[in-house]
Amino acid sequence: MSTRPTPVTEEISTYLNQYFSAEDDFLKSLKREAAGAKIPEICISPEQGAFLQVFLKAMGARYVLEIGSLAGYSAITMARALPEDGKLIALELRPEYAEFIRRKAAEADLGHKIEVHSGDAKEFLKDFKPEFPFDFVFIDADKRSYVEYLALTLPLVRIGGVIAGDNALAWGEVGRENPSSKEVREIQEFNKALFSHPQLQVCMVPVGDGMAMGFKKA
Repeated sequence: MSTRPTPVTEEISTYLNQYFSAEDDFLKSLKREAAGAKIPEICISPEQGAFLQVFLKAMGARYVLEIGSLAGYSAITMARALPEDGKLIALELRPEYAEFIRRKAAEADLGHKIEVHSGDAKEFLKDFKPEFPFDFVFIDADKRSYVEYLALTLPLVRIGGVIAGDNALAWGEVGRENPSSKEVREIQEFNKALFSHPQLQVCMVPVGDGMAMGFKKA
């Protein structure tokens, strides 16, 4: 037993991708096509995808909200874990990226599960009145807005639901007392808002670049 986390070396990363990955040929092709369409090559890691699929199935998730979808890699990964009557609502700023997601979701036979909205997520969420409470919210967008996304989405999550913020380890720099990067400071502020919120029980999942997760207990 160890009281300290094991660093993920290149060798371990290769092992994780070989045995604990949710990435298949379709998702590999999606990444190549997205790069060809000049969409930033940013997405969750294959082992993050596997974790999210197991997590969503374990909690019996039906309704998921994703803020920041880019090419739809994580949206498709998570939608695959939802039941046939489930719904994933993806919020993506740029309309051309949103259209790319819609096309790839249809190709993945997930068009009935994935609903994509383009535009400013904060403005959308201020007026959003879903017909159902969300089981899971995945925040993976502009870091400066993470705290605001938390405030806007928490009322939309059911008791027993979870909110998660990606890149919560801030590229390995989250522990710095005085980081020079504004994005690192913004991640630190989000993590603080999460762990200090009275309605949430929190944990940090050190997979990929880390996911800070809050369980809504009240």
